[in-house]
Amino acid sequence: MGIFSRLSDIVNSNINSILDKAEDPEKIIRMVIQEMEDTLVEVRSSAAKAIADQKDVERRLKKLAQAQDDWERKAELAISKGRDDLAKGALIEKAKVADMVDHLAGEVAMLREALDNNEQDVIKLEAKLREARAKKATLQARHKTASAKVRVKKNLYDGRIQDAFERFDKIDQRLDRVEAEAEAMDLGKGQTIAEEIAGLEASDEIEKELEALKAKSAAAANENKKPAQKKKAASK
Repeated sequence: MGIFSRLSDIVNSNINSILDKAEDPEKIIRMVIQEMEDTLVEVRSSAAKAIADQKDVERRLKKLAQAQDDWERKAELAISKGRDDLAKGALIEKAKVADMVDHLAGEVAMLREALDNNEQDVIKLEAKLREARAKKATLQARHKTASAKVRVKKNLYDGRIQDAFERFDKIDQRLDRVEAEAEAMDLGKGQTIAEEIAGLEASDEIEKELEALKAKSAAAANENKKPAQKKKAASK
């Protein structure tokens, strides 16, 4: 099973479990990111092991290559000494080493292919992880906004708030009564000395103005009488 196929199975299984429990979307995306991060660690660990195995096999191949050269030199030496039987035995050993080289070379090829696949998996997984982290930020912002709207709506239609405002109204009415009582206590109280003196001064000013108006009216009446008296005297 491929890494992404297995990751998909794990994530889908957990998401279905979370959805069954009506979990919030932030928890879902956090879970997805955690699964991706764990898988990324696993892939890198697998790649590190493959690299170590590849280096070990390559060291063994070098030793086997040296062994092949050694058996070939031994075969040549045996031939030079007229020992074809020993030369044949050396060539047999060289052939065995060659078989081991072919087998290890196949292992190296498989390890290199596994490393290439791991590298591609890491690249893809890191891209998906960046995408998931960006999605997480977007979901968190949307979830926060939606939650705030829900709280506002609940408050607007919460009967407790209406009850509070009704209590505020009762407090206003009670304060109105207290203020009215305070104003009523001032009713019927006599004026202070300063207020009485100010009233006298105002009364004097009114009296003076009244006398001035009377004098003005009398003067005007006298002026009107003079022409009539002159006319009467002339007629005599």
